[in-house]
Amino acid sequence: MGIVNTWYESDHTLWMRDLMAKHPEWATEQQSGRALWWDLQLDASAQKDYAAAREAQKPYPYDVNFFGE
Repeated sequence: MGIVNTWYESDHTLWMRDLMAKHPEWATEQQSGRALWWDLQLDASAQKDYAAAREAQKPYPYDVNFFGE
């Protein structure tokens, strides 16, 4: 393993740091967006029902020579 340059920051990182410094309100918008899509409370019984209702995928769905049933 070689020497790691811990002082280096990419142009994209510098650009993002500059934008976030100019627009600190974006941090709260980012957190609310994350809460909307990722921080969800899952209903275990609903998940169980979804899994039971799922149909098995047919083999080779993208094979052009497969005509199915």
